[in-house]
Amino acid sequence: MARRDTPPQEPEQEEERGPLEIALVGDLTENAAELTDRILSIEPGGECTIYFDSPGGSPYCAMSLVGLLRLRGIAATAVVTGECSSAALWPFAACHRRYVTPYSVFLFHPMKWQSEEHIGIREAAEWSRHFAELERDMDVLLVDLFGREAERINEWIRTHRYVTGREMANAGLAELIDLELLPHLAKRP
Repeated sequence: MARRDTPPQEPEQEEERGPLEIALVGDLTENAAELTDRILSIEPGGECTIYFDSPGGSPYCAMSLVGLLRLRGIAATAVVTGECSSAALWPFAACHRRYVTPYSVFLFHPMKWQSEEHIGIREAAEWSRHFAELERDMDVLLVDLFGREAERINEWIRTHRYVTGREMANAGLAELIDLELLPHLAKRP
């Protein structure tokens, strides 16, 4: 799920290897332990590149990843190589730099409550109350992480909108790139 461009070297040569590259592919929930481990392997204040192709997953997992990136001061660069939808939007928005291609796809939607467990009416009522609060707070956080376009983002969420990479760039939420060598990789020796 993560790799470096060159084999491990002496500690003083660490900077020459470039930032850790992390593939955030598939459901966040299924990959939570590995993603957490990869982010924790980055020194506080360090850098990484996260490649996204994810339909989302648990909002709690998304919040954990955002928390790790922010609390550790990780300067993450996001690159959406395919899909970045649902809960995957939060870690994407938490990245300092966000790259998308014209072929990148994003799905904004209200949170969905799903439970396969048999629960009592009181627990269901409490979960419903908590869920409404969580959804409200996460929508506010998403807009804060992007730092702009609150009205547009909220409209996308309300309308269950699929958004293209080009639309994300036009809204100022990401930088549009072609399928060519990434600028930050071209700088490597």
